[in-house]
Amino acid sequence: MTALDAARARYWIDRWDRQQEHYMPDREQRFEVIGDVLDELREREDLLIVDLGVGPGTLAQRLLDRFPAARVVGVDADPLLLGLADRALGSPRFRTVSADLRREGWLDALALDRVPDAFVSTTALHWMNRDPLRELIRACAAALKPGGVFIDGDHLYEGPAGPRLDALGKAMTVRRATRRGTADAEDWAQWWDAVHRAPELAELVRLRDGGFEHTVHDRPTVHDYVSFARDAGFAEAGIVWQYGDDRVVVGIR
Repeated sequence: MTALDAARARYWIDRWDRQQEHYMPDREQRFEVIGDVLDELREREDLLIVDLGVGPGTLAQRLLDRFPAARVVGVDADPLLLGLADRALGSPRFRTVSADLRREGWLDALALDRVPDAFVSTTALHWMNRDPLRELIRACAAALKPGGVFIDGDHLYEGPAGPRLDALGKAMTVRRATRRGTADAEDWAQWWDAVHRAPELAELVRLRDGGFEHTVHDRPTVHDYVSFARDAGFAEAGIVWQYGDDRVVVGIR
């Protein structure tokens, strides 16, 4: 049986990156934008960054590479994805915490040793309904000092007030994926099917036990993200990058 060592974990993470590009043809640019925002607003070299919904650590890895003095604490509720991140990225500068961002107490579970400089997220918070998202953003605002930042990159929508804009945004993303050649990449279902057949991942699959409840019945709009941030105490909040329905929202404390 193939062991799940660091090299094998990186194989599955690389494969994850490709399937994510099926949906986000400009994913690497999104990562760059998140890094650029941190670079512009940071007040110190040794950043403490909390990655919300860290998954297998793809954003965390890029931030660790870009900011050599930074530390990243990644929080997620999926033991399989956390297992991949731990094996591939494990170092004194990176650690993971298992917690559900929709439940009270997730912030305390991080056991941070100082006030964080930033909360970041990518392709994770769209799984949250409006009320839990509002509480999450409120907790982030309360944990940051003035100058701290909240950055979220995701597929975010106009909502009922903009159905044609939503359709247009999705169409632009699909066109972009076709032009870049990522539309034919392995998709989400295919990646998970392969994971469930991989012997080296059998124990992590068992721990995952069929996955998590991801039903969203009250989906936040991009305007909710901005208004929740402002209501939570962020001095400024808005969209800093967009292509199609792929956006980066920033709140500055």
